[in-house]
Amino acid sequence: AEMSNLGLPVPPGFTITTEACSYFYAHDESHPAELREQIECALAGIERSLGARFGDPDNPLLVSVRSGARVSMPGMMDTVLNLGLNDRVVEGLARKSGDERFAYDSYRRFIQMYGQVVLGIENHFEELLENHKLDSGVLLDTDLSADDWRTLVAGFKDLVAEELGRSFPEEPQEQLWGAIGAVFGSWMNPRAVTYRRLHDIPGDWGTAVNVQAMVFGNMGADCATGVAFTRNPSTGANEFYGEYLVNAQGEDVVAGIRTPQHLTNAGKEANKSALPAMEEVMPEVLTELYEVRRTLEDHYRDMQDIEFTVQRGKLWMLQTRSGKRTAQAALKIAVSLVEEGLISREEAVGRIDPASLDQLLHPTLDPKAKTAVLALGLPASPGAASGEIVFTAEEAESRASRGEAVILVRIETSPEDIHGMHAAKGILTTRGGMTSHAAVVARGMGRPCVAGAGDLRVDYAARTIASRNIVVAAGEIITIDGSTGEVMLGAVPTIQPQLSRDFATLMGWADAIRGMKVRANAETAVDARMARRFGAEGIGLSRTEHMFFQADRIGAMRRVIMAEDETGRRAGLAELLPMQREDFAEIFRIMKGFPVTIRLLDPPLHEFLPKTADEFGEMALLTGKDIATIRRRALVLHEVNPMLGHRGCRLGITYPEISEMQAAAIFEAAVVVTKETGEAIEPEIMVPLVATRKEFDILKQIIDRVGREVMERAGVTVRYLVGTMIELPRAALRAGEIAETAEFFSFGTNDLTQTVFGLSRDDAASFAGAYQRL
Repeated sequence: AEMSNLGLPVPPGFTITTEACSYFYAHDESHPAELREQIECALAGIERSLGARFGDPDNPLLVSVRSGARVSMPGMMDTVLNLGLNDRVVEGLARKSGDERFAYDSYRRFIQMYGQVVLGIENHFEELLENHKLDSGVLLDTDLSADDWRTLVAGFKDLVAEELGRSFPEEPQEQLWGAIGAVFGSWMNPRAVTYRRLHDIPGDWGTAVNVQAMVFGNMGADCATGVAFTRNPSTGANEFYGEYLVNAQGEDVVAGIRTPQHLTNAGKEANKSALPAMEEVMPEVLTELYEVRRTLEDHYRDMQDIEFTVQRGKLWMLQTRSGKRTAQAALKIAVSLVEEGLISREEAVGRIDPASLDQLLHPTLDPKAKTAVLALGLPASPGAASGEIVFTAEEAESRASRGEAVILVRIETSPEDIHGMHAAKGILTTRGGMTSHAAVVARGMGRPCVAGAGDLRVDYAARTIASRNIVVAAGEIITIDGSTGEVMLGAVPTIQPQLSRDFATLMGWADAIRGMKVRANAETAVDARMARRFGAEGIGLSRTEHMFFQADRIGAMRRVIMAEDETGRRAGLAELLPMQREDFAEIFRIMKGFPVTIRLLDPPLHEFLPKTADEFGEMALLTGKDIATIRRRALVLHEVNPMLGHRGCRLGITYPEISEMQAAAIFEAAVVVTKETGEAIEPEIMVPLVATRKEFDILKQIIDRVGREVMERAGVTVRYLVGTMIELPRAALRAGEIAETAEFFSFGTNDLTQTVFGLSRDDAASFAGAYQRL
């Protein structure tokens, strides 16, 4: 309706609102009583507008039935085209169009889509079509004749009767109501539910249904269908980005059934396509599309994803919506729209999903690395990824859950693959273009994707891909570069990306309007440098135990654990003190006066003990103790439930010398860096796993005492804070008491969630999926 009000060429139609969808689910999938009359009136309006009648065999009106979700959910919802055809109407369409082949092609498309979407018949239609092409000796759908399509129509209807035990519905009104119910029903299909969960879209929004008069892109060489973005959805560049297919219908482009052609010569050349661009074969239509592009961006003040059809040289706009884009593109577009005067700085900041900025951290291939290119496809979603080849979404999800890196390889993806696409490190398809399902969904997820790699042959049965006599099997490693379209053998080294000017510009605007500070987690100098590079204003959590696991420290830590008395423990801790001191000093230097919160040792001691026979042997050599003694010590330290066992502040209370050493390392590091730089270093020392004020007070007294001793020896005053992490229900309930002596709180939501709900984050995955579906 909005496009029509803007004066754009839109086929007449009407919208059934989301309220009707809510009623549908609340009333056992039935419709409001008044809806039937309203639809009849709206349909009559379309008939008057076009001078055609729905179901009339002499002057037929056909309609499309599409979803109209509040936000873009590409490929997740169902669509039915060419609705209103039956055995009599198809003959009328043939006479009216003067093209029998077009009429029966449209009829078979309708039966196929209606059969899949409304009647629930899976996949068999495509199998019949492929077999018929094989028998007829043709490669493309466009090579089939009217008689071929007539034969396939009969075959499709036989399939429906065989699968359902009843004939395909001939009555147009029955078809219409079936399609409306199916589109409402698709709001709750598994792929739509998964997509909403991944993108935090409320399930109670529901979907509208758009019913529009059909326009046809499959009536001949002067007809086409296409999808375009008003700006580049991968980079955000202000360039028209899109694809089209001659003599096709809209679903052909997004389904990736044929590799589409580019709209512009620039797009054609950039992607080394041999197929003619629309700029060459339909220049007048492209000129009109440019005008549409300008009108839509001026109105919506955002990059748009548009669908269009060209029927006998005339452009028709079918749909526009805010386009999915990468994080890099979102930044570029937001900054550009401010510079163009279309939106304010506050609007630009509000349009960026903070979580999406994680995409900017995706690695790219090291330009110095040697690569063996296996194939070249289209650069559908930026970023580089390496992983073992898998061929099904289920295998991708299963192996990713075990921590394995996989690349999902498909001839073409479908919405049912969304869970595997989310689990995979990257996606590779051999069909489809840069607006195909795989490309759009991968960009939205931040997954690297190469689409339309037509040089590759996928053999699902043999579980291989092949190109130029090179065969790669499932389980072998490949690398894909979604920025260039290259598919490479083996794992290729990657490098971290450089942040763009647009990132800095937008983050500067965010700094000007924000009301809070953001810190990072960091345990190493590398982490701290990265945090500062990204603008962190301090370290919110530095886990000291991670430092002990490094190869040059683990031996000393194990000597502490194996010691039979305090004297032995202190000897091992004396080895660790200078290492920890230098760790903290380096972090203080990098943070240059910004606050650094350091958590004292938290995990149980047994985590530092050897696990394998070789490690037990190494520890025996290191400590001078026999393996049997070490195994006995490991058995003594073993706990049935270590998460709630001898860890956190409990370690500091039973072995205060550990907390003393860590406090000394922190204060000595602060003194060193203060003397070096002249800047005041103000560490924040966090006591973990506190349940009561008494526990906290015992550790705070140790920290305060060690701090006084270090400062007196050095003649330097260090300002510091001592606080705790609220990660147990008891601490949350007694927080008022603890706050009387604690100088800050941090919330440890991992352990707090586990202990409040009585579950383990390591095991919850086995049943959490069932809970998410409730």
